[in-house]
Amino acid sequence: MSSHVNVTINGRQYRMACEPGQEGQLLRLASDLESRIGLLRGKFGEIGDARLVVMAALTVCDELIDAGARIKALEGELAGLRDVRTAATDRARATQVAVANALNAAAERIEKTTQVLNRTVGGGVAIG
Repeated sequence: MSSHVNVTINGRQYRMACEPGQEGQLLRLASDLESRIGLLRGKFGEIGDARLVVMAALTVCDELIDAGARIKALEGELAGLRDVRTAATDRARATQVAVANALNAAAERIEKTTQVLNRTVGGGVAIG
């Protein structure tokens, strides 16, 4: 089932169908288009209703194309940032493994040194 909304575009009323719950959005879209037409009328004067509507539509299309290009650029930038984050995470993991291995190796050397000292110093008296 669809809803109906009366919108004004270029000074004319139109009865438009929309999905239930989308009435407000349709009214906002019509208001935006009406504002664009008004701005163009103020800039170019009375150049004909059809031309004003076409110019407003072309303005919207131009903005849509620009927005699409910006979205693609941002998606590329986001992908690059994800790659950098993945590389940084991999480096951090490798660093953590290297530090853990170094600490384990140092602990083993300390343990071996303690064992040697225990055997050789003080006639078998334990140190540490």
